[in-house]
Amino acid sequence: MDPGPDPAPWPGAVVDPVPDALARLLRRAVLDHGRSESRRVFPPVVHVGVPGLVRVAVELGDHPLDLALRTDALEAMVRRTRRPGPAPLVWLTRRGGLEVADVDLAWLAAARTASAELGRPLPLVVVTRRGWRDPGTGVGRTWCGCASAGDGCRPTAGLASPRCAPARWCASARGTR
Repeated sequence: MDPGPDPAPWPGAVVDPVPDALARLLRRAVLDHGRSESRRVFPPVVHVGVPGLVRVAVELGDHPLDLALRTDALEAMVRRTRRPGPAPLVWLTRRGGLEVADVDLAWLAAARTASAELGRPLPLVVVTRRGWRDPGTGVGRTWCGCASAGDGCRPTAGLASPRCAPARWCASARGTR
């Protein structure tokens, strides 16, 4: 039995093709995270706002939060970042790859709930040093690393070279879908 077409994504979902303006903002979030987080092991951090312009961030640590507390936190963060211009985004920075993790799904549920309560789209993406991904739709982008500082960018099996700063990553993107 055919389950039928995929259901329409929720209003805050990131879907292909990603609009250019959103793609630039998400790329900025990846670069900012790579430049600002120097620790090898760090707790997840939830950000709300517009990458490069205005944001509020909360380091999660080991404090377990239920759906209601995560939703309240997101709603308060959205209210603090209200300003003219692009609508706010939610991005969760964490270590590791872009595979979906429990923390991603917990914050996705909170973003969807906050979106419904606020009556506005509230996209959530996971950001790592190598890319971003919407955990609900699977749409995302990763970047390759540079072979060396003087070589320009070449793909290195999707991994960043340890000799390369995040700002020197390739501008070419590939989907992680």
